Amino acid sequence: MSVVQGSGRRPVVVVGAGLSGLSCALHLLGAGRDVVVVEREDHPGGRAGRQDMEGYRLDTGPTVLTMPELLDEAFAAVGETLRDRIELVPLAPAYRAAFADGSTIDVHTDRARMAAEVARAAGTREAVGYLRLRDWLTRLYDVEMRSFIDAQFDSPLDLLGPDLVRLAAMGGFGRLAPAVGRHVKDERLRRIFSFQALYAGVAPDRALAAYAVIAYMDTVAGVHFPRGGMRMIGEAMAAAAAKAGADLRYGEPVSRLERSGERVTAVITDQGERIACDQVVLTTDLPAAHRLLGHRPRRPVRQRFSPSAVVLHLGTDRTWDHLSHHTISFGAAWQSTFTEIIDQGRTMSDPSLLVTQPTLTDPSLAPEGRHLFYVLAPAPNLEAGAIDWDEEGRRYRDHIVSTLESRGMTGLDASVRAEHLVTPADWARKGLARGTPFSLAHTFTQTGPFRPRNTVPGTANAVLAGCGTTPGVGLPTVLVSGKLAAARVVARTGSGVLR
Repeated sequence: MSVVQGSGRRPVVVVGAGLSGLSCALHLLGAGRDVVVVEREDHPGGRAGRQDMEGYRLDTGPTVLTMPELLDEAFAAVGETLRDRIELVPLAPAYRAAFADGSTIDVHTDRARMAAEVARAAGTREAVGYLRLRDWLTRLYDVEMRSFIDAQFDSPLDLLGPDLVRLAAMGGFGRLAPAVGRHVKDERLRRIFSFQALYAGVAPDRALAAYAVIAYMDTVAGVHFPRGGMRMIGEAMAAAAAKAGADLRYGEPVSRLERSGERVTAVITDQGERIACDQVVLTTDLPAAHRLLGHRPRRPVRQRFSPSAVVLHLGTDRTWDHLSHHTISFGAAWQSTFTEIIDQGRTMSDPSLLVTQPTLTDPSLAPEGRHLFYVLAPAPNLEAGAIDWDEEGRRYRDHIVSTLESRGMTGLDASVRAEHLVTPADWARKGLARGTPFSLAHTFTQTGPFRPRNTVPGTANAVLAGCGTTPGVGLPTVLVSGKLAAARVVARTGSGVLR
């Protein structure tokens, strides 16, 4: 292989061209390191994947983009801007929340507009409570970002400091649902500002209040959509990395790592190619990364994985006026929903669903006159439930469609012209542990310094990135994860400055 820019130094090899790997690559390039990115798929993006279906352009991973400034930071490392590469469309509303009683609440990120919407839907007192909640979320984010999200952890002692005291004083170590409930009493508002806990793999009444920071990202910082689909993020980051000198290799799964003592000396692909490396960054699913390293984590508590999701992609010949770009369709059930998924390992009997219609913002994602829907139903992972998804998948698909029809999408089934169903079994076939794309749950023992670190004991030059390590699950946090991994590499070699 060639050494980028002729430095004579072996490159850093990044395994995986997902968003954490591309973030890491951009930050390393900005610090003057030579980078090779090896990806098993034939395109970048990782879990922010893509698939074409009869003229429909599917985003198979995340559909909600928040905190675009973190993307901008990665582009800035190589002298570019996000605006150079991607056209972002701010979504207003960020979500539309639809409830079983027929009411709706539009979630706006503009302070005054959202206060007016809360007053319309729930009264003036609740609008005042919303403003208090918004201020609390903002303070929470400010503390957490600088000291707990965009931060390296080598020991629980790294938590100690003034911001730990501030977080505790704000109630960050209490429970999420009661913390939200101290500000707003309306059950619908409580759901809007706490359902995000499921992204972190925990029910709102069990999640740390600190995870209200996800609600900040959604409801205060704002939600955006990249024209061309979420797939544009990986494509743009990969293009910027290539322009800055990275060697990106697609369609090359990594089979093993060559080691000499505590050092990884080369990455070996399935085709038998040997890529010598100075350092290696592994962004694969966490168990896969440990298998490559020959490392078995020692933890006093068994690792717990997040719930999974059933995703139904539908190409239709019609749309429905009551839907927004993102619509959260809440069932009447709430607490029992989390009990079914997490504790009982069952599918939701009265499902709450995220319905995304990207063609409402970008019609080019479907054939002319057609519409594209992405329906996400949280589901138990393969460890929590004993569901035969190859048998149950189609039946649950029918349950989801009939549920949406009963909630206003009349004639949905008859309108479908193309579809693609993804179940936990499909996630497992993609190599994701326990059949979940959301990796480890954010329980207390898997949060902050207690989450698997991005360094590996007994390995001198391997670093981890991605949603299984710090800081955790979610598009913004995996971008930070890549940046933190790059900082580890630069600190170990003592060369370059991470920007």
